[in-house]
Amino acid sequence: MAGGFLTATRDDLATRPGRDTLLAVLMRWVLIALSLTFLAALLFAPLATVFFMALEKGIRAYLASFADADTRSAVRLTLTTAAVVVPLNTLFGLAAAWCIAKFEFHGKSFLITLIDLPLAISPVISGMVYVLLFGLQGWFGEWLQERDISIIFALPGIIIATMFVTFPYVARELVPLMQQLGNDEEEAAITLGAGGWMTFFRVPLPKVRWGLIYGVILCNARAMGEFGAVSVVSGHIRGVTTTMPLHIEILYNEYNFVGAFAVASLLTLLAVLTLVIKTLVERRGYKGR
Repeated sequence: MAGGFLTATRDDLATRPGRDTLLAVLMRWVLIALSLTFLAALLFAPLATVFFMALEKGIRAYLASFADADTRSAVRLTLTTAAVVVPLNTLFGLAAAWCIAKFEFHGKSFLITLIDLPLAISPVISGMVYVLLFGLQGWFGEWLQERDISIIFALPGIIIATMFVTFPYVARELVPLMQQLGNDEEEAAITLGAGGWMTFFRVPLPKVRWGLIYGVILCNARAMGEFGAVSVVSGHIRGVTTTMPLHIEILYNEYNFVGAFAVASLLTLLAVLTLVIKTLVERRGYKGR
């Protein structure tokens, strides 16, 4: 009787969900195959197409595409914009996260809403808003023209538009981390005589550094690849206000496919490098916990 009970128990365990039955193993591999096929169709195939088209006429034609002055200007403008925008948004993200997580004040909910605003508004709409503000017929257009200050269709406009669409990333990564830390350790440090700056750099900042780096990486990736807002405020002045995404569009519309895909491949390599750094940061962060 005991043997029959053990057999029934084994049969019951074998039929429970999650057991390595033949059907469960088969379904698992089918789902994995479907996932990989979907990933290959939406990610790897387009990436392979970019590099195939860029190298279609050989490595010399590929390298010659970067000898063009307008292409070099687009690359330089993209890197310059990212070099300005990312540090500024990092400082804003740190300040905003610190205020939201550590203090209670009137307008706190409004500040959180403002941080989320670029995620809800189309980048094209944000670009149009800046044109209405700083354009020739905008609110400040006449005042800027009298003082020979160019914002729209110039580098400042591109930087401002890029800052708007990228400033949520650092703050959104840091706010939940700082809220989770609480205030006990900082209050203890202040009680022991530490100043405000020393407390900030010694207590909360080391504990949120991986979230900070992760937010900076996301901000940089979006800054280099932004198209919509920059397209509106740049004016598409070739060799002057065209970033890499805009320059790719121009070359493609001119049927210069090798040049367009060559610049696209460079932008892709920068994106892949960003993802590699992101993965390394995540692994380092998990090991440090």
